[in-house]
Amino acid sequence: MSESLKGKRVLVTAGAQGIGLAIARKFLAAGATVHICDVDANACQAVMDEHPSLSVSLTDVSNEAQVLSLYDELSRKWGKLDALINNAGVSGPTSRLEDTTLDAWQNTLDVNLTGAFLCARSAVPLLQAAGGGAIVNVSSVAGRLGFSLRTPYSASKFGMAGLTQTWAMELGPSNIRVNSVLPGVVSGDRVERVIAARAAAGGVSNDEMREQLVEKVSMRRMTTPQDVANQVAYLCSDEGAIISGQSISVCGNVEHLG
Repeated sequence: MSESLKGKRVLVTAGAQGIGLAIARKFLAAGATVHICDVDANACQAVMDEHPSLSVSLTDVSNEAQVLSLYDELSRKWGKLDALINNAGVSGPTSRLEDTTLDAWQNTLDVNLTGAFLCARSAVPLLQAAGGGAIVNVSSVAGRLGFSLRTPYSASKFGMAGLTQTWAMELGPSNIRVNSVLPGVVSGDRVERVIAARAAAGGVSNDEMREQLVEKVSMRRMTTPQDVANQVAYLCSDEGAIISGQSISVCGNVEHLG
């Protein structure tokens, strides 16, 4: 797999930390040329310091002008693109439906769905110029299971399944395959924030909430960012060349979210 990724031109959104950073590192280790974008300037600088060969843009994917500027840069620098990893996303609020504000709802969909749309739309000409390639949308098991107290997040991730299947149909004739990966309970700062919010809402300790989440996973462990990165790389490799239109869970079999 590593051999087939060597020299590939890859864009990873929200690639300066968490799952995105694990994905960027996976491609770099395989010999790919990687560009990341992120909204966190400090995280971007830290990644550039650690990986001088990696290029970075400060970009809010929900902002059309910023996305167009990002792709103008890639067009000048590469002219082609082999893979887009739509990883950017926000957790959204932890609240009951009746307490969820329109602003919180809209912000979650703006980043998670509109951001993916904007990045994919601009990627198509560059992928076609390369003779084909791959788009991988990083979704969530909340895109196949209901998730109480997380209405905007779950809705956005269910929506990503529709984007994935529709784009696979449209772009298949151009030799562009489109898939999504659905991580489960992923270890790291982001899930710890969710755990804290859900624990507070449920009146239990963080440790109790963490245990409750893991008990819903058949394999009784969290998914790591590296687990997700491995699957993303496979879908972009020659070994995954016939896979398209699929939403693939990378979660140890999350049975329910509740």
